[in-house]
Amino acid sequence: MSNTVNWGILGAANFALNHMGPAIHAANNAKLVALATGSKHKDAPFQALCPDLKIHDSYDALLADPDIDAVYIPLPNHLHVEWSLKALEAGKHVLCEKPMTLQAGEFDTLIDARDQTGLLAAEAFMIVHHPQWHYVRELIQSGEIGRLVHVSGIFAFDSREDVENIRHRPETGGGALRDIGVYVLGSTRFVTGEEPQDISSRIRWENDVDAFTDIQASFPGFTYSAYVTTRLNLFQEMTFHGEGGLIRVTAPFNPRIYGEASVELHKDGRDVSRRRFPIIDQYKLQVEAFGDSATTGSQYPCPLEFSKETQVAIDQAFDNSRDI
Repeated sequence: MSNTVNWGILGAANFALNHMGPAIHAANNAKLVALATGSKHKDAPFQALCPDLKIHDSYDALLADPDIDAVYIPLPNHLHVEWSLKALEAGKHVLCEKPMTLQAGEFDTLIDARDQTGLLAAEAFMIVHHPQWHYVRELIQSGEIGRLVHVSGIFAFDSREDVENIRHRPETGGGALRDIGVYVLGSTRFVTGEEPQDISSRIRWENDVDAFTDIQASFPGFTYSAYVTTRLNLFQEMTFHGEGGLIRVTAPFNPRIYGEASVELHKDGRDVSRRRFPIIDQYKLQVEAFGDSATTGSQYPCPLEFSKETQVAIDQAFDNSRDI
């Protein structure tokens, strides 16, 4: 393989059109070559982005395309494992949207397939590629805020009017915890290097999916609380409170879409410094990191083993829940 990765996309999802398709097209080491969709009216916007884009009328046809090195999978959650395995069997590297699995144990099958094929497979947990999170990790692990005592997180948006959204359907693995719980839990694990213990949650269910989930946990060195919801006004924030200071991440998950990425460092309740990251495209960085690992064999920043442990935490939050 050359240093340029030829990509195909399985399914004409809106997220692929608005975010990952443009990111692949813009990445320095990537080329968007093909799209698989059975809906002809959905291919036109992708071809407007890439006029020479090949259109396959089935996912299997794209996987059989010898010009494709890697596939991006934005399919409904319940299809992620199936098509990730099929792509690996077809000799393609795989970047799959989160949650890559609906149960942590399914990651073992994916890890085995990755190892047997020698290909790269990863969950699209894009925030670990954003420099704001590397800065937060540096602040915490260098002791800039002293001993970390408590972490809190919020990820909220209101999609109740979008009644046809697959994220609201139990049969497709919907719900707030699976959709966005990965961010409040995974970001904490990434910057602290610790794993949660004693996880519990309170859940408000609608149509058999969680519309609001309040999570409580203990990590070895600190306590943790967060909530995720698809039924409240748009807001997202992470805070890391230590004995000697506080770190506030103002647009932790969707910078540029939600707002400007910035990290505030609070000391003594008065002294505040702020580092801004105004023009970073974390999706493009994700594609480039994936391509580097696929072509050179370098370690990928978010391996399947990391993603599995976040899913372990999500599974525990469901298992140890009570209704609101």
